[in-house]
Amino acid sequence: MMNKNNYVAIMAGGIGSRFWPMSRTDMPKQFLDILNLGRTLIQATYDRFAQFIPAENIYIVTAQQYKQIVMDQLPELPLQNILCEPSRKNTAPCIAYISYKLNQLDPNANLICAPADHLITEPAAFVDICLKALHFTSHIKALVTLGIKPTNPNTGYGYIQYESLAAGENIYKVKLFTEKPDKELAQTFLASGDFLWNAGIFVWQVKNIVKAFEHNTPELHEVFDAEKAHFNTPNENEAIERIYPQCTNISIDYAVMEKADNVYVIPSSFGWSDLGTWTSAYETFEKDYLDNAVGGNEVMIFDATRNMVQVPQHKLVVLQGLDDFIVVDTADALLICKKDKEQEIKDYVAEVKRNKGDRFI
Repeated sequence: MMNKNNYVAIMAGGIGSRFWPMSRTDMPKQFLDILNLGRTLIQATYDRFAQFIPAENIYIVTAQQYKQIVMDQLPELPLQNILCEPSRKNTAPCIAYISYKLNQLDPNANLICAPADHLITEPAAFVDICLKALHFTSHIKALVTLGIKPTNPNTGYGYIQYESLAAGENIYKVKLFTEKPDKELAQTFLASGDFLWNAGIFVWQVKNIVKAFEHNTPELHEVFDAEKAHFNTPNENEAIERIYPQCTNISIDYAVMEKADNVYVIPSSFGWSDLGTWTSAYETFEKDYLDNAVGGNEVMIFDATRNMVQVPQHKLVVLQGLDDFIVVDTADALLICKKDKEQEIKDYVAEVKRNKGDRFI
């Protein structure tokens, strides 16, 4: 199963502001055990890929400020496999970094790019689909993305429409990427049967994604290509410091996937959640008989239903009369917010920063 040409880049540079106040700038959600499973999200992601990717071929791309956290949480990871971005520039520069680096190291490299903070409850099915994608991209000049079979008209995800005729076993040419829809459009997508949730997990040979950058985002290609000789040398960090100020802040979807003509999708089902919000965490937690999801050993609930409660394990919390709320308590901050207002948590965090500085961020 282990192929020396197979690699993975785990993207771990985000700050997870929608999981505030548990997720903070100095310790964002990918480094937390949000679901009380005994492993942080990045550790669980590493564990999944270590089943079929050689340990020396697993890379973490993160912010410089999180390097020590990665070292502490993944001591088995070779130090040189922690790639530090000097600034946050979205997924396209992040993916370009690992792709141009690997293209110098191994021109036959077959790469998976995946976020560090997703939940996958059926890892065996996930491994099977990843191996299928790697096999396909090793034979076809394709850019593959994993699309999740939708279970509801979710408005928090982007969607992918695909052709009806298969290009391989359960592999289809992509027709269209579309941004997060409103409820009515999401219901239309769900009813049509040919739309998938965009999971943000990608598979390709690095030489093909490099060609895609060159063709579709030449300005990004030029800055990485000009410095490629420095990758995998002692001068790599200095090269990256020169590259990143020249990069626009752009996602891989906008930079490449929506423009390229060789994009394919694998309709997938492996118990996926992007854990983007407290409600997505609520959906994965076990519930009590009143449909409350509770993280914390000393929580007492009276006449309260459908709440997401995350509090310190040994802190007594008594909750009465709340329905459909998010309650998150930390050592220095308490959030009480209606679940249907959770998309505004980022705005609340910005307001906290404006009024209180960075102390609570």
